[in-house]
Amino acid sequence: MKELQSFMREYQKEMGWEISNENYARSRDSLLNNYMLLTTEVAEVAEELRKAFNLVREYAEEGMDEDLAFQLASDQVKEDLGKELADCLAYLIKFYNFFGIDLEESFYGKMEEVRKRKNRDGSLAEI
Repeated sequence: MKELQSFMREYQKEMGWEISNENYARSRDSLLNNYMLLTTEVAEVAEELRKAFNLVREYAEEGMDEDLAFQLASDQVKEDLGKELADCLAYLIKFYNFFGIDLEESFYGKMEEVRKRKNRDGSLAEI
């Protein structure tokens, strides 16, 4: 993850896509713009899922087993879904880099916190 974070730091600089740290007003505007772009990419992930679910419905209506239909539909959206998830990851890493947060340390620390968390019913919580 450290390599990924370092790669993205240089990539963003090369592409001119860094979050501004010139002053508060520019940083605020840049952070909000990048947050908006991140949420747009998350919506594109949802669109790929919708596409897969619609394909499952179509295949099932044609008589295909639903589990097989889901596997086929998943295979059909896999590449585009991967691209949209990569876009999300790139925007998330921009935030990590802007705030100087170690992605790896933050991730593993949060996963450990979740592991120890309990739901009201006593089962382990999901993220």
